[in-house]
Amino acid sequence: MGRLDGKVAFITGAARGQGRSHAVRLAEEGASIIAMDICDQIPTVFYPMATSDDLAETERLVKEAGGAIVAFVGDVRNLEDVQAAYDAGIAQFGKVDIVLPNAGIMPVIGPGEQRQAWHDAIDTMLTGVWHVLDVTVPNLVERGEGGSIIITSSAAGLTSIGLNTLPGQAGYSAAKHGVVGLMRLYAKQLAPHSIRVNTVHPTGVNTPMVANAEYGEFVNSHPEVAADESYKNPMPVELIEAVDISNAIVYLASDEARYVTGVTFPVDAGYNIR
Repeated sequence: MGRLDGKVAFITGAARGQGRSHAVRLAEEGASIIAMDICDQIPTVFYPMATSDDLAETERLVKEAGGAIVAFVGDVRNLEDVQAAYDAGIAQFGKVDIVLPNAGIMPVIGPGEQRQAWHDAIDTMLTGVWHVLDVTVPNLVERGEGGSIIITSSAAGLTSIGLNTLPGQAGYSAAKHGVVGLMRLYAKQLAPHSIRVNTVHPTGVNTPMVANAEYGEFVNSHPEVAADESYKNPMPVELIEAVDISNAIVYLASDEARYVTGVTFPVDAGYNIR
């Protein structure tokens, strides 16, 4: 018996990183997966983004874990893409119980200096989340069986954190704070329907968004960043693993958390208690 047997989860940004980890971990607990990812490069993002091959690997891993999956290439910035991915999942599984708006980018250095980086960050991580809610919430309410929505924010969504005040960094911080406001709005509105809405707030996670050559080169060429204690976790770990976030997601999605809503849930190695 899995903790999520019979549930269906809609996950954006699922081709790799945290999204892939969530898809596999939820599948291990019995959930079926609708996986969406852009599988393309956004020009203001300085590191290589996920590809269709990455999404295919997520599909393989979910099946290997015993789960069923529908994989869809689409951009959360485009409402029609989100609707199409959702519709494809509904056609296969008939419902969605768990919603994980997870797609994210970090255009904070290099080409992210472009003013367009602000718009790409906001459009992906704030408007994109709103698109997912706009598409999924009506049917959750109509079904009348409750549900769980867990939005990926960041430690940067709870405190002042950033390498600089360039457009990409500003957009990242604003988006990660902004989804907390969305969460609180929807949590209040959906509580009478037993639909729970929470955010998760990771510290740095060992995924390609952070663990990449381009970011490493930036840190090496800016020793003041590496030396800045404000970027370090109180617990003795530099980067946590994606599965650490996935385990929190499983809890928040399960009946074990049936009365947990409106919560900013940190998985941050103590980052916000410094």
